[in-house]
Amino acid sequence: MKEKMYQMMKDKLFLVMLVLGLLTIVAAAGAVTIQRGNRAEKGDPYYSVEDGGIVAEETKPPMQVAGNSEAQEKTDTKEDSKKQETKTVHETEKADKESQAAMAGAGNDTAKALVLDFGDTSALGWPVEGNVLLSYSMDSTIYFPTLEQYKCNPGMVIQGDVSMPVYAPANARVLEIGSNEEIGNYLVMDLGNEYKAICGQLKEIPVVENEYMEKGQILGYVAEPTKYYSVEGTNIYFQLLHQDKAVDPLDYLE
Repeated sequence: MKEKMYQMMKDKLFLVMLVLGLLTIVAAAGAVTIQRGNRAEKGDPYYSVEDGGIVAEETKPPMQVAGNSEAQEKTDTKEDSKKQETKTVHETEKADKESQAAMAGAGNDTAKALVLDFGDTSALGWPVEGNVLLSYSMDSTIYFPTLEQYKCNPGMVIQGDVSMPVYAPANARVLEIGSNEEIGNYLVMDLGNEYKAICGQLKEIPVVENEYMEKGQILGYVAEPTKYYSVEGTNIYFQLLHQDKAVDPLDYLE
């Protein structure tokens, strides 16, 4: 009986010690949790446990999305390419404008250099090289074979072959391009100082009104004669005026 009582007391003592041990462990765990929480609130990335060990606070690395770097690089490359294309277009447009301005400036310089200053002592070049079929005659009449009549002639009729080039007799500006039954296609040219020249019986005229021509420049080609000069044959009609009055071209021809 005594042995049973002793064993029961022994078992109770063991249970009490076991409970006390468990309580001690639980209390220690609570202390560690509280200390860890305090250190974390203070921003300390490391904290100590009661046994002296050091535990590092968990840190998360920055998230990286796969492909973001490559996509950004492609975007930057496209933007750089667009900027380069835009720059190239601007440079090309600028070069074109500068080229056009240079050409316009050259044209203006040529127009300014082409001075129309024909005068009494100036010499005319022959529009074509040929015989004079009908001379200038305003003081008396001369015979026109095709018309079979005598009449005054305000200009000259110079022989030429069909398609022979016709040259500007002096520096001039084209005032008018026209056509009539008597002299066919013709040009009226301003020579300067109220001198004008008219050249008819032309074809394939390459110049336009208000265009400047240098002396010796081609202004057209000899055409077939009109019905007014069918007997005389192919020719160029050439007339010179001063202050809108006909004068003898032969006095000025070289």
